[in-house]
Amino acid sequence: MKIAVLAHLKHPIRQPYAGGLEMHTHLLVQILRRHGHNVTLYASHGSDPDLRPVMLCDPIGEGSDQPELEAIHSRIERDAYEAMMRMVAAGGFDLVHNNALHDLPLRESVSVDLPWVTVLHLHPFASFADGVASARSDMTFVAVSPSLAQEWSGIVPHVEVVGNGIDLSTFAYGPVPDEPAYAFWSGRIVPEKGLHLAIDAARMAGLPLVYAGPKLNPVYWASEIVPRFGPDIVHLGHLSHRDLAHHLSRARVAIVSPCWEEPFGLVAAEALACGTPVAAFRRGAMPDILDASCGRLAVPDAAADLAVAIGQAATLSRRACRDRAEALYDAEAMTERYVRIYRRAMTEHASRVAHAMRYEAAVFV
Repeated sequence: MKIAVLAHLKHPIRQPYAGGLEMHTHLLVQILRRHGHNVTLYASHGSDPDLRPVMLCDPIGEGSDQPELEAIHSRIERDAYEAMMRMVAAGGFDLVHNNALHDLPLRESVSVDLPWVTVLHLHPFASFADGVASARSDMTFVAVSPSLAQEWSGIVPHVEVVGNGIDLSTFAYGPVPDEPAYAFWSGRIVPEKGLHLAIDAARMAGLPLVYAGPKLNPVYWASEIVPRFGPDIVHLGHLSHRDLAHHLSRARVAIVSPCWEEPFGLVAAEALACGTPVAAFRRGAMPDILDASCGRLAVPDAAADLAVAIGQAATLSRRACRDRAEALYDAEAMTERYVRIYRRAMTEHASRVAHAMRYEAAVFV
């Protein structure tokens, strides 16, 4: 198949990843190509040159609190998506896989007569939900978790679920954790990821905390993280996935502390692949990813309850964690599921086109 993959333009599609969506897009393109598909990735400048991306603009970032700057970024982003859609329309593609987080590709899908698969990676925020409502009627929608599919059910009644996958060879199984034991946390260091609560909980549980991730919110870093510095807290910086897996596979327990309804939570799946049990807040997709064999869930935003969960999770079977990751979160299996969805969407689209042609021919006669 000749497939157009539309990335969002907030961050480049490269390592070290800004977040899970960048990793998902990178991995999907790699595996599709490895399986013989012709894939064109549309993304922002700075994306991995090995992906041979069509790069449309500088990364837009997460938004600005300066209205004038935000308006400029918004205009650049919209212009880039308009250019993207012109290229897709002229590209001779068999199918569009839409990983963008913008309404414009959805609205413009009605004028690009191809099978479309749009993956819902986030909650139904207003502009994107409006785009979904304006999309072509035969759009195929996929959600990355059952909990997210439920959130979208009032807008998109028929949503398939394909959980995000990870590279099980990179996140290799670590059967024995290091001594002395430590807890591990990774992610974007921003308020909604809750690192401050993970630090508090690890201390209550009596475990040093090693953490990794980009410092994307200076105010949060200065007000909530710096005051918690101590000899039991180690920041490794923003790591590649290979380095991340090295530390994660040696941890006694992984902590996932979202302060929002996490749509998926790749860090939890990565930990399971490494054989590292997970202690997490009961939010979003965490109950979808974790069961009693591999994790423990705590009351949201309650550091003391998370500390209890850390102690309990640390005793769980590392082999059971890896087994769950292999069964549910293998990126190869994820890609196979997408390919099946692509083929079905293409077949249904071809049938609709043929029906329309027959109808036009009958009317003409």
